[in-house]
Amino acid sequence: METTEDAFLGGRLTVEQPARGYRAGIDPIVMAAAVPARPGESVLELGCGAGVASLALGARVPGLAQAALELLPEMAALARANAARNALALEVVEGDVAAMPGTLKARRFDHVMLNPPWFARTASVPAADAGRETGLGEGAPLATWLAAAAKRLAPRGTLTLIHRAERLPDILSGLPASVGSPEVLPLWPRAGRAARLIVARARAGGRAAFRLHAGEVLHDGPAHPGDREHFTGRLRAVLREGAALDFPA
Repeated sequence: METTEDAFLGGRLTVEQPARGYRAGIDPIVMAAAVPARPGESVLELGCGAGVASLALGARVPGLAQAALELLPEMAALARANAARNALALEVVEGDVAAMPGTLKARRFDHVMLNPPWFARTASVPAADAGRETGLGEGAPLATWLAAAAKRLAPRGTLTLIHRAERLPDILSGLPASVGSPEVLPLWPRAGRAARLIVARARAGGRAAFRLHAGEVLHDGPAHPGDREHFTGRLRAVLREGAALDFPA
């Protein structure tokens, strides 16, 4: 597998990932920034890929006990190598979210995060690259991912995910009854544009009403040719400095 070395968090992380197929962008960094973890707590990531989200969280919050599940052996190997390269502890378990390995099935975590495949293939075309298809096309339904995450949560533990805004109804309907207090942070590409992504969070045993927060604008100013970044100040702090993305109180 041909790979590239890519910097995240303003160079605090250097990660090897496939040159073609599924490649991490801002999504895992934003998701990790939204996990309300504290030193000494445990975190599980479902579908870790090359490990970018878990490593970003570990770089932000010291002293976490982190584990991750990954379906593809070659990606699991990259995640382990990336953890070692960045001197961060990450236990990577190979397996399918729809058939949770016994090493994880018996455990509970303070936080579970997931960036599940975005596209239901009943309504979209599969990617030509096998790795990209695994990362983006739903093999297991979204509800299966959410159920697996909920089962791994300790009492009062949090579930955090990033997904396409159009899948919000599926997320809310797919959350198991054991998880409640759902809240959603829309991510607007620019001011005045419709949200394309959302960060959602819920809590084991939560009973609070659904909350839709004001959201975050990703990019400053109007779009123009060649505009690739121009992130707003808060998002720049998340993506370049490893800052937390706190939900409003």
